[in-house]
Amino acid sequence: MKAIRINEFGGPEVLKVEEVPLPEPGGGQVRVKIEAIGVNFADTAVRKGTRPLSLPITPGTEAAGVVDALGPNVEGFGVGDRVVYCMQMGAYAEYAIVSTDKLSHVPEGVDLFDAAGVLSQGITGHYLTETTYPIHGGDTVLIHAAAGGVGLMLVQMAKRRGATVIGTTSTKQKAAVARELGADHMILYTEVDFAEEVKRLTKEQGVHVVYDSVGKTTFEKSLPLLRRFGTMVLFGQSSGSVAAIEPNLLNQNGSLYLTYPSLYHNAGTKELFSTRSSDVLSWLKSGEIKVHVDRVLSLKEAHEAHRMLANRQNTGKLLLQP
Repeated sequence: MKAIRINEFGGPEVLKVEEVPLPEPGGGQVRVKIEAIGVNFADTAVRKGTRPLSLPITPGTEAAGVVDALGPNVEGFGVGDRVVYCMQMGAYAEYAIVSTDKLSHVPEGVDLFDAAGVLSQGITGHYLTETTYPIHGGDTVLIHAAAGGVGLMLVQMAKRRGATVIGTTSTKQKAAVARELGADHMILYTEVDFAEEVKRLTKEQGVHVVYDSVGKTTFEKSLPLLRRFGTMVLFGQSSGSVAAIEPNLLNQNGSLYLTYPSLYHNAGTKELFSTRSSDVLSWLKSGEIKVHVDRVLSLKEAHEAHRMLANRQNTGKLLLQP
């Protein structure tokens, strides 16, 4: 079968298509014939070697397809089932071995490409809005990178829970997509000071929660935008690591809460994964959330997908097709 292999860490050019043996499933595993592969920012960290993984590696942790073979002791899944998974390495390939505790059935009527585009970022949005800071009706939230994959999920899930949504992004085109999916206000941080604009929009009252996946360039200016007892949710650092802060800043800005949650802590057990994935796929089927797929590229164009992510050229989700 064909698969992307990383034999040395580096730039997008290290993503090479190779012929590798067809893998066989072990106990509690299935083999999935992949139809669509989700591309995530975390994949670029794997490629760069910032995670402690041994070479060679087939990157990618999210895909949808059809069950092709079963290992021993598999329950609940059969050959021919339409499935989607995330949080398991090896998705940039024609086939993948997947543990059933990271696997979900794709509901009838849901396209496999949409399923591949929604799962990991949908689950992320789920835990951020349902658990990390459970949004209440009437809350005002600030979402940085609101037109990215997770950002668009957050916009929709925050609106689903009755919030007023303020988002930041870089272009009018991206802002338009976020508005279409429910954002009440979009701030172009390339044109205005986002902090001053948030103050204006909230009449100096601030927001109840900030969802920040950007980090270095947004974190410090976002803290003072929180209301008393507000919550700063840092869940990524695409612009670089946030500098160490003096804990007293949380006190000075209104007895704030600061947290840095992860997908693996919030969906790393079979029970958590099942609950969150079931909700996300159900909302997708009902139309309560939508996936905005920016582009579908071939497996051999994986390097181009990584370049687009690095340059923030995508709006919504990038997918690969074997």
